[in-house]
Amino acid sequence: MLAPMRRIDQIEPFRVMQLLERAKLLEAEGRKIIHMEIGEPDFPTPAIVIDAAHRHLDGGDNFYTPSTGSPVLQQAISCWYKKEYDVDVDAQRILITPGTSGAFSLIYAALLDAGESVLLSDPGYPCQRNFIRLNGAEPINIPVGPDTRYHLSAELIRRHWQAHSRAAVVINPSNPTGTLIDDQAMATLAETCRELGGYLISDEIYHGLTYGRQARCALEFDDNAIVVNGFSKRWAMTGWRIGWMIVPETLIDACRRVMQNIFIAAPTLSQHAAIAALRADDAVESMRLAYNERRHYLLNALPELGFDIVIEPQGAFYIYANVAKITPDARAFCWELLEQAGVAITPGEDFGVFKAAEHVRFSYATGLDDIRTGVQRIGDFLR
Repeated sequence: MLAPMRRIDQIEPFRVMQLLERAKLLEAEGRKIIHMEIGEPDFPTPAIVIDAAHRHLDGGDNFYTPSTGSPVLQQAISCWYKKEYDVDVDAQRILITPGTSGAFSLIYAALLDAGESVLLSDPGYPCQRNFIRLNGAEPINIPVGPDTRYHLSAELIRRHWQAHSRAAVVINPSNPTGTLIDDQAMATLAETCRELGGYLISDEIYHGLTYGRQARCALEFDDNAIVVNGFSKRWAMTGWRIGWMIVPETLIDACRRVMQNIFIAAPTLSQHAAIAALRADDAVESMRLAYNERRHYLLNALPELGFDIVIEPQGAFYIYANVAKITPDARAFCWELLEQAGVAITPGEDFGVFKAAEHVRFSYATGLDDIRTGVQRIGDFLR
């Protein structure tokens, strides 16, 4: 029997999915599990989106679009950037992808050669490391903490940049910490990447889900930045698998050729639905307000149980908490909490190695009643 290629041995499991799978098994046995592990909105997709999908499904307009996406959707997103950020983006630079995972797979395939590298924050979104490794390149994981609001800084990029480095990735707001990059820091990041001859890649999937301040688009600071966004989080459309990326004109042809070969085009029905989603402002705002209520509840409740929240999250729907006062082993704690208390949260090891055993992530993308029940169960478990 042939052995799998060695590159696949470097691909780490997505541990939050392992927790979710175990939680589902426990639910199948009849237990009530409180889900604060997965970053999936508990809200229904807005009605305007569902209605648009029905119309196009009934109309039979569900054949391939161009590989780079429906021109109507590209133009709609271009107009949205002007409205949302006052940024002018040529619609041809907007490439429609099957989710943001498809976008990152695409950009790394087009951008990286074997042996090159990309700078990432640790902690950070875990799949980034694996997207890069699958292209034979190297993720350079840089420890970050409260002093930089858990983001890369210009100083860190300069210190860790190598001759074969091609890009640095920021997640703004951050997953897992929910923190935002300050405007001046973003401007300096963009300038530093330009000076080093590389790209700034900005993951903006949680834009629109911020509290107290607006997230700034990387294109406001650098027209050469690569921006990735999608409909999964802000518009509660995870299963529709629809996202986009904005690339410099010099990368359009390379990306198009990869798209033609790898996935032909993003799902047509989802593209029709996405056009409608851009008009769902009221639904998005009601979701954001509900997330903020949940955020406030956890920010008050978790410290009373011994969880240390060093920096208040300003976006997404996550809280990254230090558990050093509770346990020396966050992984074991999370699994025991699931098995014994029926509460699922994610250990810090899913997001990197830097102080991972001291941290857990809470997702508040679940209802406030369940969150209250989860907090009660955690308190009982700790006592």
